[in-house]
Amino acid sequence: MSGTESTSKSNQEVASEFASYYLQRITKEFAEDLDKMRSADDFRNEAMQVLVGALQQGISMFSPEDQRRVVESAATGKTQ
Repeated sequence: MSGTESTSKSNQEVASEFASYYLQRITKEFAEDLDKMRSADDFRNEAMQVLVGALQQGISMFSPEDQRRVVESAATGKTQ
């Protein structure tokens, strides 16, 4: 029934779920590097918004169809 539920999701719902999934994965993959950046002496709080924005821009590399495939795969547990 998960497949039916995912296909009935609007493109906006899929985009939102994909963004959340993507940001979780990217921060997990680069956790050590992100920690080093945050603990650097010259890292300012304002830079956090720039960093988050830069990470979010990666979402645009994926077409709506690819985003839907990832969301559907994540819902069925087929992603790593």
